[in-house]
Amino acid sequence: MFKTVKTALIATLVATSLSGCIVEPVHPRRPPPPVEVVPVMPAPGYHWVQGHYRWGPGRWVWVPGHWRY
Repeated sequence: MFKTVKTALIATLVATSLSGCIVEPVHPRRPPPPVEVVPVMPAPGYHWVQGHYRWGPGRWVWVPGHWRY
């Protein structure tokens, strides 16, 4: 009787601890960044923010660079 209760308790604890596991999907490797041509600065005081990849709907999406004040 006690062995059955102990086994059920252990099984419950294991199931509870595994239910909190988060499995992150494996993304394919990020492609190499394309060559960006930096346009002329719009005005003094701006700085260039380089483009980067972000994970989009099932693939890597290129976010182009831009000028920021």
